[in-house]
Amino acid sequence: MTAITQRAGAPATAMLGLGVHRPERLVTNDEICEVLDSSDEWIQTRSGIRTRRYAAEGESLLDMATVAAERALKASGVSAGDLSTVIFATSTHVQHTPAAAPILADRLGSRAAAFDVSAGCAGFCHALSVASDLVRGGNAGHVLVVGAERLSTFMDPTDRGTAFIFADGAGAAVVGPAEEPGIGPVAWGSDGSQSHVITQSMRCDELDPDHPLVVQMEGTAVFRWAPFAMADVAREAVAGAGLGLDDLDAFVPHQANLRITELLARQLKLPEGVAIARDVQDSGNTSAASVPLAIEAMVRDGEAKPGDTALLIAFGAGLSYAGQVVTIPPVVGP
Repeated sequence: MTAITQRAGAPATAMLGLGVHRPERLVTNDEICEVLDSSDEWIQTRSGIRTRRYAAEGESLLDMATVAAERALKASGVSAGDLSTVIFATSTHVQHTPAAAPILADRLGSRAAAFDVSAGCAGFCHALSVASDLVRGGNAGHVLVVGAERLSTFMDPTDRGTAFIFADGAGAAVVGPAEEPGIGPVAWGSDGSQSHVITQSMRCDELDPDHPLVVQMEGTAVFRWAPFAMADVAREAVAGAGLGLDDLDAFVPHQANLRITELLARQLKLPEGVAIARDVQDSGNTSAASVPLAIEAMVRDGEAKPGDTALLIAFGAGLSYAGQVVTIPPVVGP
């Protein structure tokens, strides 16, 4: 019997470039409280969020993703025609079929293999790992990874558990061969026993196009789980990369809640010199877009720079989680 031939890919991979898109519409806590029974002080105390961005009327999920993707391609020096795969992490594509990724690929002028990843707020880190493995396995040359959300479409503005938290935005990265490893082994998993904690669902006989599926979350349960469970995942990711916490330049957790970020950093006992992403204060929780948006914010503000070593960790609906150590790539922002 003739043996099946398998491909061999690049010995090392990295993010070659990163791009983001932040919608122009800035939404303050005071504006949120025009409908929500709350206050700016209460929101900041509970979440650390001061402002967030909402997509403009007529600005779709794919519109935002396209801008971020084009900026990632520019930052990486890779053309859309050189892409082998497009992976789109999102929870807010309005159609079950077709997926968002093939539509995005077409917008970019690519005929790459394209598929969506549904892992909630952990989607970008999941997709980043899959992209790295595709390149290392020889099944892709360059992979575009996108995390984008238009969560403002799926909010109940009167829900005190979610209305002030979630927001819109997009981030993208091009993954390809590298001379030195720039994406460490993934530490990931899930806890389906807590799948009820973050949901976006409705019975089929209740579907109404004028009332889309709203996000619901048990915030207290997430707060009790994330900082403690994710500390072990973060340590696993760092150890898997053959590094220690003192080798890190930056810590980029999913921007869920400032209190979760600060408690997680304390659990890890990060060295004093490690910069910590706090983009949630200005961007809110953008789910699958939050990690690339936070990287861009740190580079823009001078808290980190391309070439730095960063620990990424993300967690969300599922409950799903993923993290890895990466080298920060060149960044193109707004």
